[in-house]
Amino acid sequence: MPLQKVLLKPGVNRENTRYTNEGGWYESDKVRFRQGTPEKIGGWTQYSTSTFLGLCRSLWNWFTLAGQNLVGVGTNLKFYINQGGAYYDITPIRASSTINNNPFVATLSSSVITVTDTAHGGATGDFVTFSGATSLGGNITADVLNKEYQITVLTVNSFTITVAATASAADVTGSPGGGASVVAAYQIAIGPEIEVPLVGWGAGGWGYGPWGVGTSAVNSLQLWNQYNFGENLLFGPRGAGIYYWVASTGVVVRGVNLTTLGDANTPVVQNFIIVSDTSRFVLVMGTNDPYAVNPTAMDPMLIRWSDQENPFVWIPSATNQAGSIRLSHGSKIVTAIQTRQEIVTFTDQAVYSVQYLGPPYIWGTQLLGDNISVLSSNCVALASGIIYWMGVDKFYIYDGRIQTLNCDLRRYVFGDINLAQSEQVFSGTSEGFNEVWWFYCSANSTTVDKYVIYNYLEKLWYYGTMARTAWLDSGLLPNPIAATYLKNIVNQEAGVDDNATGTPAAIEAYISSAEFDIGDGHNFGYIWRVLPDLTFGDSVVSPSGAQPQVTMTLYPMASSGSGVGTSASAGITKIAEYNITEEFTGIVYTRVRGRQMILKMSSNQIGTSWQLGAPRIDIRPDGRR
Repeated sequence: MPLQKVLLKPGVNRENTRYTNEGGWYESDKVRFRQGTPEKIGGWTQYSTSTFLGLCRSLWNWFTLAGQNLVGVGTNLKFYINQGGAYYDITPIRASSTINNNPFVATLSSSVITVTDTAHGGATGDFVTFSGATSLGGNITADVLNKEYQITVLTVNSFTITVAATASAADVTGSPGGGASVVAAYQIAIGPEIEVPLVGWGAGGWGYGPWGVGTSAVNSLQLWNQYNFGENLLFGPRGAGIYYWVASTGVVVRGVNLTTLGDANTPVVQNFIIVSDTSRFVLVMGTNDPYAVNPTAMDPMLIRWSDQENPFVWIPSATNQAGSIRLSHGSKIVTAIQTRQEIVTFTDQAVYSVQYLGPPYIWGTQLLGDNISVLSSNCVALASGIIYWMGVDKFYIYDGRIQTLNCDLRRYVFGDINLAQSEQVFSGTSEGFNEVWWFYCSANSTTVDKYVIYNYLEKLWYYGTMARTAWLDSGLLPNPIAATYLKNIVNQEAGVDDNATGTPAAIEAYISSAEFDIGDGHNFGYIWRVLPDLTFGDSVVSPSGAQPQVTMTLYPMASSGSGVGTSASAGITKIAEYNITEEFTGIVYTRVRGRQMILKMSSNQIGTSWQLGAPRIDIRPDGRR
C-alpha cells in the first residue's frame, strides 16, 4: 500500500460527531492556523515587573502631545496609568475633609485601629488616605497613620484599618488620638471581582417579585469605561460618574469629577463613554436626564452628547451642539463601538447606528436590527472595518448589515459557558494573525479560563484555555497586551514560552484530529512508520540544552465509537539546521493497528515552536478482523 498523506481540513469543528468530521480537526489548545496548517501560538512576556491592585477589566492606549505612550488600566479596586512600565494611581477622590477630633483608637498588642468619622459613606474594601494625623504616643506614629488603607466598616460612623505596627500601652493611653487636623480622602467605591448574586429584600427593582418575599439581582463586577479626548482621558466605572484626567498635570495627579469642570447639565452617571472621531463629541450612553423628575437617576436608554470639541458644555442652546436622544428598543444600552462614519450601539435587544447629522438634529439614530443579543459590554470587536460580537447563544457580524456568523464551535462554546458570569466575557483582536478572540468563563468556573478564536481571513475557528481578564490590540504597541490573574500585563505573541512571572515556563499546546479511515476504512491497516512534516520555526534551545520537541501520537480504533486501542507516540526533535525549513526527525517507526485513527500533535517544552505540514503514514494491509 502506498504512503498515505494526512492533510486535514483547516480549522476546528465540533458541531457534529468526531467521525462525521472525518478529515478535519476536533480539539485544540494554544494552536492557531496559518495558511491552512496548525501551529503553536506565540508566547507571552512581562510588560513590566510592576503589578497593580485588583483584577483589570479595561485597557486603553494613547499618546500625549509630549510623546508619552500611556496605558489606562482599570481594576475592580483602582484606576492606574502605566507609563514606562510603572503604574500610577489616579483613582479619583469621592470625598475629602477634616474628620472627627482625635478619631483613632488603638487596642493593646493589635495592629487594628478603629477610626471614627461621622457619616463616612464608605464600604468595606474602600480606600482612604489620611494626612495631618499625629502620633498616638507609642508605636502608632504619624508616619504609620498618614498612609493609604482599605477600610472595614463597623457602622455608618466608624470603621477599622490595619496598620503596619502593633499598638503599645502608650498608644492605648493616647487613644482616642490623632489630633484635630486629620484629613481623610476617600477614593471612589471599589467593586467586586466577579458578578455576585444578591438575594433577599431590596435585591431587585421596586415591585419586582412577590410582596415580602424578596428576589435576586446581580452585583455587577467593576467595569471601567475610558476614552482619550486629545491627550487627556475621560474615564469612569460603569454606573457611576465621569472623571477627567489632564495629561499636562502629570501621572501623579488624580482624575477629577467632570461635574466640577463642566456646566450644570454635566452627566453624573454613565454606562458607556465614547468620543466621536467625527467632529469630536463626547457621547455618554446610559446616563441621567437633568430635566427628569429625578435629575440624577440613571436612564439606561438615554444618549447625551457634549458640545462639539468641548467636554464641559452640556446645556443645549442655539449657540452649541449639545443634545440628547433616547433609544426605544430594549431596556438598557450595553455597549457601543465606532466604525467608519457611525457609532454602532447595542442595547440588550437591538442594534442601532448613531450618526452625526449636523444642526439642527446633531446626532440621529437608525435601527439596524431587533431581537439581537449581546453578551457583555466588552464582547464587541472591530477588525478590518467589520464588527464581530458574541450573543447569548451565537456570534454575529456587522459589515453594513447584521448577519449570524457561522461558527463551527457554537455548540461547544455555548454548551460550556457560565452565563451567570457573562459580564466577564471580553473580546480582542490580534490583527497580525487576522484573529478575533473571545475570552469567557467555562460552565463550572467563575474566572475566565477559556477562549475561542475566529480567523476572519481564512474563516476558521479554533479554541483553547487561557486565563486573562482584559485584552488590547493597539497599533501604538509592538504586541497585543493582556491583563492576567497575576495582576500584571503581558505582551502577547512575544517569544515562545509563558514568561508572565519573569521565569520561562513551557506552554502546553496540542491539536487533535477527528477520526479518519486508515486506507479505505474497510480492512484493518497496520501502520509501521510515519514520515512527519513540520518545522520548528522560532524555536530556541532550552536553558537545559534540550532541543525543541513535538510529540506525535496515533490513536487506533477498530471502528467509530469502539474507543481507542493501544496508542503509539514518538517525539519529533529538531536535529539539524538546513537552508530549507524542514528541521525534524526524518522518520518515526511505530506499531499501530486499526480501521480508523486519531492524530494528535502536542508540545510541552520550553523553547518549542512548531508548525505542522502534511505527514505521511506507511500502511500494510492487516485483514478484516
